[in-house]
Amino acid sequence: MPPSPLSPSTTDTASRSAPDLFHEPRREDCPWCGARTLRTRLRTTDPTGHLPGTFAVDECRGCGHVFQNPRLVTEGLALPHGDFYAGHLEDFAARVLSARAVRRRHRATAHKLSELPEPESWLDVGTGYGHFPEAAREFFGYTSFDGLDPSPRVLEARAAGRVEEAHVGRLAGPGMTTRLRGRYDVVSMFHHLQHMPDPRAELRAALAVLRPGGHLVVEVPDPRSGFAALLGRRWLPYGQPRHLHLVPVANLCAELECRGCRVLVVDRAAPHVPYDLSAAVSLAVAGAPLAVRAAAAPFATAASVLDLAVSPLARHTPLSNAYRVVARKEPRPTPKPRPGAA
Repeated sequence: MPPSPLSPSTTDTASRSAPDLFHEPRREDCPWCGARTLRTRLRTTDPTGHLPGTFAVDECRGCGHVFQNPRLVTEGLALPHGDFYAGHLEDFAARVLSARAVRRRHRATAHKLSELPEPESWLDVGTGYGHFPEAAREFFGYTSFDGLDPSPRVLEARAAGRVEEAHVGRLAGPGMTTRLRGRYDVVSMFHHLQHMPDPRAELRAALAVLRPGGHLVVEVPDPRSGFAALLGRRWLPYGQPRHLHLVPVANLCAELECRGCRVLVVDRAAPHVPYDLSAAVSLAVAGAPLAVRAAAAPFATAASVLDLAVSPLARHTPLSNAYRVVARKEPRPTPKPRPGAA
């Protein structure tokens, strides 16, 4: 069994230095497959300036898994996942991708998923303010949407009527899986898995709360996108220090199949977000004085136009920056009676 991302690395925990109190010891093996063939993809800083220091992203030469190494400890993770930090990043994203574009993407995603049999109950994990369930109601008029999020934003989603039940925490957290076990026909995770300390545990929890025959929808950044190699640390989906794991599509599909799922859809086209170049410009000047950022605005606008222009081609090539997997939790076969059994 491959090691869990929560397990300590082979480095002695006592060697953690005082300036590195927010990091676990660096691990020498891959948290996905256990191989000890790692290479450093990039080193970068927090572009928002909320966390000091440098963050490293490693890649396993064996399975291609990409992960933050050393990883932030629980105390460090609390900072980039706090309400203020989340709000700050949403403001940053709004400068790159308009609110109208985000709504349009949610609607297009829901329309695509309307090919699924209409579910009775749907849990949107990492729902934030519940904007996807709000858009999906147009296509799933008889479905009850619940939301789960690590932050209290989901409570605002419930107050606004975007979700019926609001759950604060992690799906794989203490008691959450037990409370929600077997309740849902669909579980969706849109750009959620990369934030989780243990993505395998999150997948196990998602399958536990699904009913047999239910569908799991996972959308995440693609670490093998050509833009990742082209833009390096300015590639927005690296998302340091928030993004802990970037799972290649082959790894995700293999994991789901091993857990009794049938992969129905692998889509690299529709999930592509046309923001790579414009986000890179914005990241490059994120911590600069206001005058510098104002001077860079025309370049960001030009980059945004270029993003949209190349998007029809990029989404059908290795430049696509995300993928979506739809899998069905297969019912367990009924055991056949033994010959001669009464």
